Amino acid sequence: MARTDRGTRITGRQKAAILLISLGPEVSASIYKHLSEEEIEKLTLEISGVRSVDASKKEEIIEEFHQIAIAQDFISQGGIAYAKQILEQALGEEKANNIIHRLTTTLQVKPFDFARKADPSQILNFIQSEHPQTIALILSYLDPVQSGQILSELPQEVQADIARRIALMDRTSPEVISEVEQVLERKLSSTFTQDYTQTGGVESVVEVLNSVDRSTEKTILDVLEIQDPSLAEEIKKRMFVFEDIVTLDNRAIQRVIRDVENEDLMLSLKVASEEVKEIVFKNMSQRMVETFKEEMEFMGPVRLRDVEEAQSRIVSIIRRLEDAGEIVVARGGGDDIIV
Repeated sequence: MARTDRGTRITGRQKAAILLISLGPEVSASIYKHLSEEEIEKLTLEISGVRSVDASKKEEIIEEFHQIAIAQDFISQGGIAYAKQILEQALGEEKANNIIHRLTTTLQVKPFDFARKADPSQILNFIQSEHPQTIALILSYLDPVQSGQILSELPQEVQADIARRIALMDRTSPEVISEVEQVLERKLSSTFTQDYTQTGGVESVVEVLNSVDRSTEKTILDVLEIQDPSLAEEIKKRMFVFEDIVTLDNRAIQRVIRDVENEDLMLSLKVASEEVKEIVFKNMSQRMVETFKEEMEFMGPVRLRDVEEAQSRIVSIIRRLEDAGEIVVARGGGDDIIV
């Protein structure tokens, strides 16, 4: 291990300072853009304290950084097991293990990383006979599209239960996560911190339900409305937000415009993105666009709460029109394909 001129081991922060000095001011400045103010302050202080570093130590630190960067790239390509295999071939088992350990400790690689690269049907074959809580835990860690496909293929009688468990999931101990992960992929060895891992929640189940087909979504929400009405309502509110209006086709937007109150639409558009304004105005007559723009200009400042309430009313109308089959809201399932 490299040492300073005082004979002490070089810390990670000291290595970072030496690396930035070695990379030169232009590259270091671009790296600074990705750091927090606190990190910049500490690194700058460290850099100012660096006196002289011999060439061999500098090369050693640059090589260590290069190896970690390569390992991180391998992890993003094929997961921890893949990175470890490649590094062992290049650097030997001991050095590879040290690099992987440092990365998984500092980056806290997300559990079930390998499963996010697997085919949903393969995962389904494994988990469909598991306890609903185990299924919920796995789905909450997978890519939302994967989870949506798997949830759609599970028996209808357990779909709502699993969706509810994902929504109500708060913290899961690393021991439980590790045990489930090892069963799902015995060959993968991960390093977990002792902190509890946050997963699940309403946002998680909303992402999953946004990826299932409309029939599955309706079945799950119908059951949740009986079991837990407040949870069902909270999920509904988050499943389609006003800004998602850009995903509707022109005919659907025109239908929505006819049903909503002009005042609600003006309030919503006043703070909407340019993309939303453009697509809404595109589906109005020229006279109506001019009237809207004039009235929005004279409206003056508006309360955020009033805007949110107006947008909520418009979203409710969109969902009502969708339930009635008058418009189509695109989802992950095949029944939303328009022919």
